[in-house]
Amino acid sequence: MKVLVVGSGGREHALCAAIAQSPQCTKLYCAPGNAGIADTAECLPVKVDDKQGILAACRAHNIDFVVVGPDAQLEQGLADDVREAGIPCFGPGRAAAEIEWSKGFMKDLCARTDVPTAAYKRFTDADAAKAYIKTQGVPLVVKADGLAAGKGVTVAQTVEEAVAAVEDAMVDHIFGKSGTEVVIEEFMEGQEASFFVLSDGKTHKFFATAQDHKPVFDGDKGPNTGGMGAYSPAPIIDDAMRDRIMHEIIEPVLNGLRDMGRPFTGVLYAGLMMTKTGPRVVEFNARFGDPETQVMLPRLKSDALALLYACATDSLDTAAIEWRDEAALTVILATKGYPGEYKKGSVIRGIDKAEALPGVTVFHAGTRRADNSDLTANGGRVLCVTALALTIKEAQKRAYEAVDLIDWPEGFCRRDIGWRAVET
Repeated sequence: MKVLVVGSGGREHALCAAIAQSPQCTKLYCAPGNAGIADTAECLPVKVDDKQGILAACRAHNIDFVVVGPDAQLEQGLADDVREAGIPCFGPGRAAAEIEWSKGFMKDLCARTDVPTAAYKRFTDADAAKAYIKTQGVPLVVKADGLAAGKGVTVAQTVEEAVAAVEDAMVDHIFGKSGTEVVIEEFMEGQEASFFVLSDGKTHKFFATAQDHKPVFDGDKGPNTGGMGAYSPAPIIDDAMRDRIMHEIIEPVLNGLRDMGRPFTGVLYAGLMMTKTGPRVVEFNARFGDPETQVMLPRLKSDALALLYACATDSLDTAAIEWRDEAALTVILATKGYPGEYKKGSVIRGIDKAEALPGVTVFHAGTRRADNSDLTANGGRVLCVTALALTIKEAQKRAYEAVDLIDWPEGFCRRDIGWRAVET
């Protein structure tokens, strides 16, 4: 197959690396890709949000299969358009992907299917939202309804914080149209975990678990980011808990979408809060997580391309999912200033030394080659330093050894990725 991966981040680098290993892959393209992906796939000069450009590239290169990485492209209906062009596509259509791009829709779906989640209310009027906050007390969680690159959620410890979050989203429009509506939820206590399931619209199969670290600084301090590191599998989810989550959460939601005429094809990613009373839904995503993909796919023993293609062609029932014995942990190296303002263009060296360590792969999230061939930072989250080992503790040690071999003074990372798993 000639395969096209859409996206330019660490998730897409991990997808490309896994797909390239498949004997079924005869040629791999990525649009637009990044400097690291360019070592594995032919990068096409097509912007990720250029639907017509992507479809034209499919025709020009006789693409047999498309894998959509980012959430925004699913919201825009790219998977629908690719399928309408007669090309199998991994990723749900726009209607099914609403489970991610509208938190209000997701919460209503959970309520309708009796799936456990935080109590909530939806608001399209800022004054009504602020009045509700003052009657509820804190802590509360305020969420922009639409996609906000992982930054549209505020866990408010004071009424003032909650009101300010509403102002940011609905009055100042810092998230654009994504903040036209907000969802206000009760605060849930517990550990968060990520739970992934593959689906072809009829059949679904458990894929993997992971845990990530959203706050920017050690000790889970500071603002939320797109993710500063992750590990897999998640120790907090054993086999019995996995079966419970499938029965109480995944199956009702997938059945609910199908009953609405929105069968889900692709990967359903449930963000869960593991509370004292059991698992409860924080959010659903309609695509692989970032940075969770960078720790799940290196552990995958099965042919990744065959699995993704099975989801896209209604044949998941015949597919087997096998895993390596190792655990994996990734540390995100970000540009100083992220998730706020940061500068692009700083030079990165030493990745070859890091990858010389056994079990280490450095996935690129935001890099480009300068005219003189220097590798430079081109984003907030820039590198994903991933290590495989027999335990998460060993993977953590190996990942940080690799981090310390990378020469990038303008970068920073958390030094405590995996702390919960290592302490248990």
